[in-house]
Amino acid sequence: MLDALTLATGVAALLLAAWCGWAAYRGQPTKDWHFIGMAVVTLLTLVQLVVGVVQLARGEEPEQGTVIFVAYLLGSFACVPAAGFMSLAERTRWGSITVAASGVVLAVLEVRLYDIWKG
Repeated sequence: MLDALTLATGVAALLLAAWCGWAAYRGQPTKDWHFIGMAVVTLLTLVQLVVGVVQLARGEEPEQGTVIFVAYLLGSFACVPAAGFMSLAERTRWGSITVAASGVVLAVLEVRLYDIWKG
C-alpha cells in the first residue's frame, strides 16, 4: 500500500469528523458542503481500493492475509457513504454525529489497513 495515500485518507477522515462534529455541536444537520467533503474522502478510499487491488493482482501480499485485507478495503470504502445516506434519513444534528463517527471509524480502519499490509 502507499503510505502517503493511507495517511492522506486518515487525515481527511479526521478532518471530516471534526467538521461534522462541529456542525453537530452547533445543532446543525449535514449540509451540501458536508456531502462534498464526504465525496472527497470517498474518492480517496476508492483510489486506495484500486491501488490495493492492483497490488494484489501484481502478486504482492499483505503480511496478515489477503482476505482480511480485502475485507478492510471494502469496509473502508463503504464507511463514509453509508453514513452519508444515514444522515440524509436523519436530518437533525444526529445525522452530523453519524458522519463524524464514520470519519473516526475510517481513520481507525486506515491504521488497521496499514498494520495488515506491513505486519
